[in-house]
Amino acid sequence: MQLIKDFVNGIWNENPIFRIVIGICSALAVTTSANNGIAMGMALTFVLTCSSILISLLRNIIPSKVRIPCYVIVIATFTTVVDLFMKGYFPALYNVMGIFIPLIVVNCIVLARAEAFASKVGPLRATADALGMGLGYTWAITLISIIREIMGTGSVFGYKILGAGFTPWVIAILPPGAFIVMGILVGLMNLITRKTANSADGH
Repeated sequence: MQLIKDFVNGIWNENPIFRIVIGICSALAVTTSANNGIAMGMALTFVLTCSSILISLLRNIIPSKVRIPCYVIVIATFTTVVDLFMKGYFPALYNVMGIFIPLIVVNCIVLARAEAFASKVGPLRATADALGMGLGYTWAITLISIIREIMGTGSVFGYKILGAGFTPWVIAILPPGAFIVMGILVGLMNLITRKTANSADGH
């Protein structure tokens, strides 16, 4: 079924972080803890899904010459909703996330899916694609966050899992650590994909 293909595509085949490698600024900046990764992923998924649905519904009304400014306005509206919601109900998390919640409005993933997909298909396919891309982004940055938090602090989701004898790898929670962890995970994903393709071909 086409909707399932659209959904699964974003989770693995065209995962925005590990396959297409777009929108990685927030993925590298806020992934110092698993809580941050999940919160950022949920925020982006909400904006991406709502924006894609509305843009799909309005695709035959928005003039092609001003489509990008219109997309940005739609995305900015839902980004503001998320920003105010987190500021009102999760102020501690909001302060940690900093500028990266408002910056969802210019995230490459959201704008790219609006231009490349949502503006060309109906709302059902746009929803499936947006949810797939959003969940693909969420699991990717959450995995990066978990690895960095464990290596950098010996804990995950704020709970200590490594004993007192563990020496934290401070570099893991610094910017270079984000690039190292992501690079290793991208390499592993490519290796898994290659082995899967070879197995399917009978090699």
